[in-house]
Amino acid sequence: MTKKNVHTVPSKGGSGWDNKVGGEVVSHHQKKETAVEKGRSIARANEAEHVIHDKGGKIQQSNSYGNDPNPPKDQR
Repeated sequence: MTKKNVHTVPSKGGSGWDNKVGGEVVSHHQKKETAVEKGRSIARANEAEHVIHDKGGKIQQSNSYGNDPNPPKDQR
C-alpha cells in the first residue's frame, strides 16, 4: 500500500478548509490553522507528506513526516 499525501485546501464553495487524502475529504474545518493542525496529525500518523495550499490553491508549504524523497543536505 502506498502512503498518500495529506493536502490542506480551501473547501469547495468557500466555506472553510478541508484535509484531503487520495482526493477524498477526511476532515473539514472553519479555520485554516485548525485544518493545518489536523492535517499535520494525519500526515504524521500516515508517515506521509503534508501539503498546505493557500486560498487560491497554490502550494504554500510542504512538510514530510516519513521518508523524505529529497532530504536536506548537511553542509558540515
